[in-house]
Amino acid sequence: MAKTAAKKTSAAVPPGDGRPRLMLMDGHSLAYRAFFALPAENFTTSMGQPTNAIYGFASMLANTVRDEAPTHLAVAFDVSRVTWRSEEFAEYKANRSKTPDEFRGQVELIGELLDTMRIPRFAIEGYEADDVIATLATQAEAAGYEVLIVTGDRDSFQLVSDHVTVLYPTKGVSELTRFTPAKVEERYGLTPAQYPDFAALRGDPSDNLPGIPGVGEKTAAKWIRQFGSFDELVARADEVKGKAGENLREHLDAVKLNHRLTGLIKDVELPAGPEGLVREAYDRKAMAVLLDALEIRNPSLRERLAAVDPGAEDEEGPAPAAGVEVDGEVLSAGGLAPWLEVHGSGPLGLASVAHWAQGGGGVSEIALAAGGGPAAWFDPAGLDEADERAFAAWLADAGRPKVVHKAKETMRVFAEHGWTLDGVTLDTALAAYLVRPGRRTFDLDALALEYLGRELTPAADAGGQLALGADEDAERNALMVEARTVLDLGGTLEGRLEEVGAAGLLRDVDHPTSRLLARMERAGIAADRGWLERMEQQFAAAVQQAVREAHDAVGREFNLGSPKQLQEVFFGELGLPKTKKTKTGYTTDADALAWLAGQTDHELPVIMLRHREQARLRSTVEGLIKSIAPDGRIHTSFNQTVAATGRLSSTDPNLQNIPVRTDEGRAIRRGFVVGEGYESLLTADYSQIELRVMAHLSEDEGLIQAFLSGEDLHSTVASQVFGVDRSQVDPEMRRKIKAMSYGLAYGLSAFGLSQQLGIEAAEARRLMDDYFARFGGVRDYLHRVVEEARATGYTSTILGRRRYLPDLNSDNRQRREAAERMALNAPIQGTAADIVKIAMLGVDRALAEEGLRSRILLQVHDEIVLEVAPGERGPVEELVRREMAGAADLRAPLDVAVGFGRDWESAAH
Repeated sequence: MAKTAAKKTSAAVPPGDGRPRLMLMDGHSLAYRAFFALPAENFTTSMGQPTNAIYGFASMLANTVRDEAPTHLAVAFDVSRVTWRSEEFAEYKANRSKTPDEFRGQVELIGELLDTMRIPRFAIEGYEADDVIATLATQAEAAGYEVLIVTGDRDSFQLVSDHVTVLYPTKGVSELTRFTPAKVEERYGLTPAQYPDFAALRGDPSDNLPGIPGVGEKTAAKWIRQFGSFDELVARADEVKGKAGENLREHLDAVKLNHRLTGLIKDVELPAGPEGLVREAYDRKAMAVLLDALEIRNPSLRERLAAVDPGAEDEEGPAPAAGVEVDGEVLSAGGLAPWLEVHGSGPLGLASVAHWAQGGGGVSEIALAAGGGPAAWFDPAGLDEADERAFAAWLADAGRPKVVHKAKETMRVFAEHGWTLDGVTLDTALAAYLVRPGRRTFDLDALALEYLGRELTPAADAGGQLALGADEDAERNALMVEARTVLDLGGTLEGRLEEVGAAGLLRDVDHPTSRLLARMERAGIAADRGWLERMEQQFAAAVQQAVREAHDAVGREFNLGSPKQLQEVFFGELGLPKTKKTKTGYTTDADALAWLAGQTDHELPVIMLRHREQARLRSTVEGLIKSIAPDGRIHTSFNQTVAATGRLSSTDPNLQNIPVRTDEGRAIRRGFVVGEGYESLLTADYSQIELRVMAHLSEDEGLIQAFLSGEDLHSTVASQVFGVDRSQVDPEMRRKIKAMSYGLAYGLSAFGLSQQLGIEAAEARRLMDDYFARFGGVRDYLHRVVEEARATGYTSTILGRRRYLPDLNSDNRQRREAAERMALNAPIQGTAADIVKIAMLGVDRALAEEGLRSRILLQVHDEIVLEVAPGERGPVEELVRREMAGAADLRAPLDVAVGFGRDWESAAH
């Protein structure tokens, strides 16, 4: 019997002296430090929302709670800069720089994260977080608590006592220094009670509190030690000699004001006291949903947050899951066939653990679960002949319904055993993707937590391998729970699919596509190892040549991969124009190098761009060589749930990394060749499919007629926009209109167009206005699609594939504009992606119906690559053109180009 129990809530263990321990965190202070500790460019969602402050704060929270084990916890935030301090002193914090745009909105999201963790948060109008913390710390100490204050504000040192400790960040958010009474005295030579006296004399530039001219920290501390207190010093100010004494007396009013402002309020009226801050169990489902929405996928952070959940353990230790019981049976030889005879006619959830190897793999364990609770576990290696026949027949029977998580991957690994998986009525990963395509993980544990409130104990680690030393029964039970979870999740997601109108899309497009992709992955594509190795050597030589040229251009050697050294060379030694300022200096990214190349005659920016491109190409080819399996073919993995628009992508290797239009990209494609037993490769793709979709959706007659004319589209459109005859359209006009047309399909702004064309933004805006004046239907459609999405919350393709864009109504301009660009692009790109899938399915079906041996190998961008068997070129070309052209009935008809050759490049058209 595999059973799981609901988890209980329990507070953290009090410290050794039995006192409850209250941890108080300064939310704004810590979030701001986290923001500057982590680069925003490395922590940004696909919607353009930075998450570095959120990630850093969550990491610090997890680590600090783990290390300090508080029984009570709260976070305090500032509300605004308008407080009792600013009312008393209008210039208080007036010199603070504008909050960075990348930081805006992150504090609110941190608050949402705290809510999912059920951690109380305070934000009181008219007061700062310090005052809230001072009030709670004072109340808690009086009630016998041990208090820990985590803050980057030194004013909190005045609260330190035998039972109040400040944890002050000294290195980003990763290192904290404990300020006890002894530590404060060691650092300042003063008691904590004397700290605000000292701070008043010293002043605080960050708060715009002026100090006394000529009086630094040492003098301020000496005066407080000499006179004992601030009040005594003020009363006896005439006794202070010299210029410093004159300055003190001259600025007495200012330092008295400082003293009032640096003192913390300890009696703020709060909605809860220390006793109401006991730690509670997280809302794990809500937290998982939020982290997914923020695209925070780091498993280490999630594990650290989960490890400090007060509800994670009960008195008997960790509970493996919540809310499910499975009546499980371990089947030995001869047991599977009769089990399937009893339970195999209804839907079964299927789960397996796979051991993967390059070019092949195997299944080490399989679990099945039937509706109502029965489950079974078995080792495929332990099946007898009757079991083997029964299982293979059940798997291949399209009439026996199966619910599987990530069916494509299961099909591929089962094929290693000679098993065919058919009859998948629901792939829970694909279903969850159609319900909410924007989420960043479709792993079973995340979906189970979100939709079923069920927390799984993984049956395997991330690599698919069983944990060493794991309890055998527990692992078997966990896999049976997974199989049952897949079945239960399928039932839940079926209803969600109906709600969003995507059931037909899953059944007719995405499920069949996954079956086809599994076969394509198994087939792979033959590779010319020798050619690719020569290409790798060529790119490596080009990289070294660029290094030598860069050293010669500067007159000395330096590390081209070091941003710091590049900054020294570009902006120090060479004195080139400054680029965008970042936390680590002036940026030298690709955009900055391209800008510098246009701003200066110096050759170094151009050399650096070439160096990076050649290094990237070398890395791409190295990856291809490493991916060649023992059968001499490259077996990429296609992904259906990565791009929110519905486009397919590939990994291991990523074939979309190979440039399409460059000489180097074409040379790399020569390394993909026709395999033994086949005659040639065929490539087929659509001409200008996104623009044809845009013409169809916008119903713009002018654009539709431009396609129907059969003339070059961009020249035809350019003649209308610029008001000239087609014969007068020059290459520059055509280039601008081509960039404009594709830019509109991808949500490009006037500024983006100006950057792409290298023209002024005003000229780009005029060009866009002229375009819209001629093609008003396109303008109206683009406006309409954003407004409809703003009202409904999503865009939709012709087939009903949705993309949800909640940030269309965001108060954050950056997030809102990013969502608007996505709203413009998603229906167009998503419809194009759907058409490509329908075309692939049509070609594959036609090949089978006509009894042809030719097969589809790859789908990259809008292109399909087939391997053509001897004697089949004519019928394959005919059916490819027919099926692809007929994949959708658009007002601007689809146009298909086809080519043949011994390698991918020579088959280009």
